[in-house]
Amino acid sequence: MNYYNEIKNELINNEIYKRVKDYSKNRSDLNTYYNVGKLLSEAGKHYGEGIITKYSKKLQIEVGKKYNKRTLFRMRQFYVMFSSEKVSPLATQLSWSHYIELLALNDENKILYYISQCLQFNLSRNELRNKIKNNEYERLDNKTKEKLIKKEENKITDFVKNPIIIKNRYDYKYISEKVLKQLILEDLDNFLTELGEGFTYIKNEYKIKLGDNYNYIDLLLYNIKFRCYVVIELKIIPLKKEHIGQIQTYMNYIDRNIKTIEEDNTIGIIIVRKNNKYIMEYCSDKRIIAKEYELV
Repeated sequence: MNYYNEIKNELINNEIYKRVKDYSKNRSDLNTYYNVGKLLSEAGKHYGEGIITKYSKKLQIEVGKKYNKRTLFRMRQFYVMFSSEKVSPLATQLSWSHYIELLALNDENKILYYISQCLQFNLSRNELRNKIKNNEYERLDNKTKEKLIKKEENKITDFVKNPIIIKNRYDYKYISEKVLKQLILEDLDNFLTELGEGFTYIKNEYKIKLGDNYNYIDLLLYNIKFRCYVVIELKIIPLKKEHIGQIQTYMNYIDRNIKTIEEDNTIGIIIVRKNNKYIMEYCSDKRIIAKEYELV
């Protein structure tokens, strides 16, 4: 079998097809690159790894400069990954530019996570690139990653990143809780994304009355997907045990006075400068989690 001629014909036919059938060129690209990747994989078994370098030099002259060694290598990666029955249905769901970003990760579980994010939120290539750049997958805890691999049901708190990235657009050297809150509110969409899926904003400094005194919840949110209120408390100091009692009181107030019988119990998220795993280990209320923040 002449692998080079097969590869060359696949690429030339695709270039011609794209000019005539512009509306479906993405699917044509992906099908073509998958087939080329398969041929490259088979050719490599017969002629060794150097065959990609050899073919790329000829293809750049005879078909186009974009078919360089790196591009051919990505096509082979694309085939190797999506030839698996587990992931093959996803092969044509995104654009080739998306897959260029994804294949550079070299981790199937990480790639599958970002594919799901792209499909769920209709991410552009640049939006995907930003998520990868911000190490979104790496900032999920190990239990969440295991759930993703096993395709288990997730909880509302599973996708809260750690640390939570907050943009310090004014380059503050020192921040108070008030300033931290202001930075969050000025970039609210990003903050809600850092928490996960389905979070919506209700109010900051949400006033509640405990006995004869008024207290103020830093941020009150609602999660549409899980149908529950979410109390957010901000601390610019390391986590202390009294923070648990404070947010628990606020959560109980919301449950008794605000939430309806159809809604789930309130969740509490404490965002701190530094977490203390030993305090959280002895926190019996599993509705409460603590996450660190990072200013960038």
